[in-house]
Amino acid sequence: MAQIKLTLPDGSVMEVPAGTTALQVAERIGRRLAQDALAAKVNGRLVDLSRPLTEDADFQILTFKDEEGRHVYWHSAAHVLADAVTQLFPEAKPTIGPAIADGFYYDFDVPAPFTEEDLRRIEQKMQEIIDANQPFVREECSSEEAMRRFEQMQNRYKVLLITDIGEPVVSLYHHADFTDLCTGPHLPSTGYIKAFKLLSVAGAYWRGDENNPML
Repeated sequence: MAQIKLTLPDGSVMEVPAGTTALQVAERIGRRLAQDALAAKVNGRLVDLSRPLTEDADFQILTFKDEEGRHVYWHSAAHVLADAVTQLFPEAKPTIGPAIADGFYYDFDVPAPFTEEDLRRIEQKMQEIIDANQPFVREECSSEEAMRRFEQMQNRYKVLLITDIGEPVVSLYHHADFTDLCTGPHLPSTGYIKAFKLLSVAGAYWRGDENNPML
């Protein structure tokens, strides 16, 4: 089997069989690192721990101590939030849900603003999703196919985002029955989320334009 060389942050070089996943590399480096691993960086690009490695590369495992690792954690939590909201409020249309400097948010098009009681219900549903330890699964598909799926979900916001991306192929992430447009990476599963808290509700116009819907 062909071998590839991975250059680690300390300058050491590890040889592994081509096709070895980032998580398997973390396990070879150390058990504690594998337990703390959230994602990996390969030649400067963030990837899922499940991503097979196929060529020589600079390689780094990311944990919560790393800013990029925290962003992967928080963005995965944002996907869980969107899943919980759409389960509780089927009319809700998810738009964007990025990680930010100290956490995450997700904007939704909903008929009425969320209440404090809604936040408690959403948190409870999020915890159920986390406890189920659902794997995050990446899928690449054509932009046309992705648009078709989101049109079936009656989510015009995702269709607009795909149009803006302007690429022939986009990536989707799934956990259980929830699907979102996303470049990733994500945690291996929802169970990796150990703590979260919804703090507030705020309104914002779609794309910052007051002529657009308030989210």
